[in-house]
Amino acid sequence: MAGRTFATGDIHGDLDALLRVEKQLPTLDQGDTLVFLGDYVDRGPNSAQVIEHLRSLPSRTPAKVVTLRGNHEDAWLRVIDQGWPEFVGPVSHGCREALESYIGKVDDPLGDALQMVLHAGAFFPLDVVEWMRSLPIYFEDEHAIYVHAGLDKDANGFLHPADTPTPAALLWQRDVEFFRSYRGKRIVFGHTVTECLPEELSSYTPDDPSDMWAGPCTIGLDTGAGKGGFLTTIELPSLKVFESR
Repeated sequence: MAGRTFATGDIHGDLDALLRVEKQLPTLDQGDTLVFLGDYVDRGPNSAQVIEHLRSLPSRTPAKVVTLRGNHEDAWLRVIDQGWPEFVGPVSHGCREALESYIGKVDDPLGDALQMVLHAGAFFPLDVVEWMRSLPIYFEDEHAIYVHAGLDKDANGFLHPADTPTPAALLWQRDVEFFRSYRGKRIVFGHTVTECLPEELSSYTPDDPSDMWAGPCTIGLDTGAGKGGFLTTIELPSLKVFESR
């Protein structure tokens, strides 16, 4: 069966979850597409290994591979370009885990030298930094539009990603109006953990708020991988769901 798209939510350094989901997928062919919605790094223990795995996928599958930029990749580029201690500092952002995935476990607390490396993002290899810079902020096919966070809007309503004047909105926003009111071509997104989405609007196992979220024209796929949850992939157009748990 050709023409399928398999969209995967936020991975956050959870390589084991990614491998478990991949083993469940059917045999892929040249008509298929794999779309990853961003946030490959931080929190989980294997940021470096997740990036290596994704970058090597095009040589290991006949399917088209699309890796979108997430807000965590976007944040690290800001860290590298101009510094951003407010992102690196909070433990909940999981930046230290990304560092350790590249250099190995280090003593706690970090020494001054490693603090400087962390706060500059200097542990990322240059080729990985350039790869992060190259990541597109959206993808569209006949089945859906795929973005990391959601859509920007103006006075006339929600904007197609190609028309948005503030690309950062596609990576960072959490807009309740988008979750509740968007109507149009299906949007597949991550970024906001499904437990935080309007539970009563989901037509997919609404009794389990940690599960994939399916609004009238939207699908939310951040089910908490790398932070105590699991990884979710959805196949379009069939809407078959694959989970790492």
